[in-house]
Amino acid sequence: MTRRIFTDFDGPIMDVSDRYYQVYLYCSEKIARPTQELKILSKSEFWELKRSQVPEKEIANLTGFIEEKQAIAFAHLRRATVHTDPYFAYDQILENAVPALEKAQAAGIDLAVMTMRRRRELEPVLDRYNLRRFFNSDRIFCLDDDYVKTVDTQDKPKLMKLAQTQLPSVQEQWMIGDTEADIIAAQTYNVPAIAVLSGIRNHTQIIKYKPNQIVSNLFAAITNILER
Repeated sequence: MTRRIFTDFDGPIMDVSDRYYQVYLYCSEKIARPTQELKILSKSEFWELKRSQVPEKEIANLTGFIEEKQAIAFAHLRRATVHTDPYFAYDQILENAVPALEKAQAAGIDLAVMTMRRRRELEPVLDRYNLRRFFNSDRIFCLDDDYVKTVDTQDKPKLMKLAQTQLPSVQEQWMIGDTEADIIAAQTYNVPAIAVLSGIRNHTQIIKYKPNQIVSNLFAAITNILER
């Protein structure tokens, strides 16, 4: 039986929580007035707010930016900063990711990565962690460097359409991801979706999109697929 797994990159493979938190700290410092007292959230407090999809302005309010003008400035600066090169260095590979990919590869699964990262944001990380051994060049689906982003829930299905058009057909395939964009991309093309809780959405948020399964991480997702 020919089988393929598409996996998102940030969430199933990479832990982005440090990047998001460091950007939060930077934006808090930049937006604060010299004598302004803030209540800086701990990393765990901040990350659970992000995973719960609490709006940026509300996170700003909780930090002490009560004025509308400051809260808006905080939200704008965070969005402008979080995907910039200096902060990608804070990302760490999840400890279960490589064992999971090795397990799938050993079982003869055709592996493909599908991510909202631009090519310049993805390729150095593939090299740093020797991940190209899992993904052939024609199994890497990411945004071109000059692609004009809209929203992930529209952009990711376009990548899935490209994959379904270009790749040879298989008897079974799955999408593993941590956000609604992954689930919608999969559902649009009748690909079963497995949501993992190692990324930027918690169980309460991800269950709204009705994935086929919700598991803890990439290793659990691949184990479930192989045990079918």
